[in-house]
Amino acid sequence: MSEFGSYASFGQLRSQARQLESQTESLFLQYSAFSQHPPAEPTSEETRVVKDLDAILTQREEILASLTRLLDSEQLASATKLQHLQRHKEILVEHQREFSRLTSVINHERQRANLLTSVHNDIDSFSRNTNSSSSAPVDPRREAEYMLNERSRIERSDNLVDGILSQAYATREEFGRQRQVLANVQRRVTSTASRIPGINTVISKINTRKKRDSLIIATLISLCILVLFFLR
Repeated sequence: MSEFGSYASFGQLRSQARQLESQTESLFLQYSAFSQHPPAEPTSEETRVVKDLDAILTQREEILASLTRLLDSEQLASATKLQHLQRHKEILVEHQREFSRLTSVINHERQRANLLTSVHNDIDSFSRNTNSSSSAPVDPRREAEYMLNERSRIERSDNLVDGILSQAYATREEFGRQRQVLANVQRRVTSTASRIPGINTVISKINTRKKRDSLIIATLISLCILVLFFLR
């Protein structure tokens, strides 16, 4: 059972969900600031924000799971409550995607900054070694241009792979959401059918009549074919 308890009302759980959504957006503002000139290694503040975001997103999943169980336990959940729950789920998916995007951007910028630093260090080292062994001049700009061109080709390949992976994750999430919606619909239809007296008997009679009509039509068609065959 979730830490939120089985006796919390729909309003209480939804209030907690809205509060956590606001906290998530506030943390996104802090997290996005690290994409501007990130240091070589994550700072303690960045690590804290990442942990807070992970914890809040997990907590929101638990709240939505509790809301889902609460509505499933109600005999006739209102359409408004179902719409509220669906909207909270959509916001959670959007925030999870945004968290993944910001993490990818920060990592990309950090790798780029580290590579540029490494390129400059390699150029300086190469220049010192060359000058010590030969009097031929070395153009650092050409060396830097070559290294940056190599980096650009690698980045284009990485971006292509990232785009394919993002599309695959989005497709998987959409399939999961649709599967969950269909499962909820099926459960509610089954629950409604079991609560209405005689509905199963009516459905059974309808199916039996359809089978009987199909059998009669098949028999008439067979007789017509036999009559046509013997009259030829």
